[in-house]
Amino acid sequence: MTDYRNLLADAIKRYRSQVDFLCLRLEFVEGTSILMRNGKIESISEGTSRGGQVRACHRGGWGFATFNDFQQLFNAIEDAITTAKTIGEDKTYLAPVEVVETSCQLPLSGTNPRYLPLSRKKELVSHYSQILQGYHPAITSSTVRYSDSSSKVILATSEGSMIEQEWIDCEMRFSAVASDGTIVQTGRETTGTRRGFEDLVGLDKQVEGAARRAVEALKYPTVKGGCYTVVIDPILAGLFVHEAFGHLSEADMVYENPDLLEVMTIGRRFGPEFLQIYDGAQPEGHRGSYYYDDEGVPASVTQLIKDGVLVGRLHSRETAGKLGEKPTGNARCLNYHYPPIVRMTNTWIGRGNTPVADLFNDIKEGVYAANWLGGMTNGEMFTFTAGEAWMIRNGKIAEPVKNVTLSGNVFKTLANIEAIGDDFFWDESGGCGKGGQNGLPVGCGSPSLRIRDVVVGGEGD
Repeated sequence: MTDYRNLLADAIKRYRSQVDFLCLRLEFVEGTSILMRNGKIESISEGTSRGGQVRACHRGGWGFATFNDFQQLFNAIEDAITTAKTIGEDKTYLAPVEVVETSCQLPLSGTNPRYLPLSRKKELVSHYSQILQGYHPAITSSTVRYSDSSSKVILATSEGSMIEQEWIDCEMRFSAVASDGTIVQTGRETTGTRRGFEDLVGLDKQVEGAARRAVEALKYPTVKGGCYTVVIDPILAGLFVHEAFGHLSEADMVYENPDLLEVMTIGRRFGPEFLQIYDGAQPEGHRGSYYYDDEGVPASVTQLIKDGVLVGRLHSRETAGKLGEKPTGNARCLNYHYPPIVRMTNTWIGRGNTPVADLFNDIKEGVYAANWLGGMTNGEMFTFTAGEAWMIRNGKIAEPVKNVTLSGNVFKTLANIEAIGDDFFWDESGGCGKGGQNGLPVGCGSPSLRIRDVVVGGEGD
């Protein structure tokens, strides 16, 4: 790595005077991918990749170039500088940060998967596939996906920062489809880690849960559509805070949309005074954790909502500079093919003080929704599908129901939070998508929530 750091230092020295800002990033990745469908290996691969990117900024104009032959570094720099000078005609706004020279590695609590043989990974995939396939005769298909990667990145800036950072990432996805000849239902589970291979071992109950939900849902009635008070578990609540609110907190979306900027005014109340929402890569051990972002800004924790009031948002150096706020360390890129943009890291709702059992009190008829199958957002509006759900009757969890979708306006929904549970769970299954950069690892955390007046889709009368 010393030779590569020297290469970047020489390039920075040669070109930094030609632009307002220059950032060079080299990336080295090794990884494994396995897909097993219906008990048979569909694809299996191990590979390595290396490449780099150049970002140059001149008078507010950005040039970007990528390469996978390191001998092309200087050509890529010149291309990026030419582009930046061609389109730059304003002023460069970059929030200041301290110069950093360091080498760091995210800590492991287990084994780096790159040190394990491919046969061990295939054995694990086959084991989980057998659980799905053998759970019940109604299971018509199953899928198990495994992936791991080991990444090393060197980042150099024209301001003098030189940062070397290493981490591993692992993910497994399980799905089972059940059918009774007429009805088809799906159960899914996903898990991930940046701590070690062992976090993927011993997931038998979780995997079995995907098959169980698919099979049992075949006989459940479909929920009657309507407006209900709902209680959602920490996993679904974590997805909600990420998808429905987190993206609206990303400052590039706010800056580029004057209407949204007006809505997302710092100091505006969005929820009850016991609501706290955070995002940050600083907490260790989560999928969205790191020490420095892809602009060399240190990881931090940003409080987005404090006591129900909007107090912060997520920034790159440019959005922070343009809005006159502090950078938060949220500029991330999926890999060297893409420029960093403002992205969430680990996003969570602070723990409440209501015992979980008390969240159901006084609900004459409501819905308890847990886990998730999928969802989508469109600006302020969201729709999520629960992985499993039950009716709430007279303050008690009653019969299970299926095909539960929750939808609404995120700001109205935040305002309608009636209570926050004293439980908490981190979901490490997230792969966030934005701007064509899909699958960026993130963490989501939350307690259980009680929310009134949520639209629940299902069968009509």
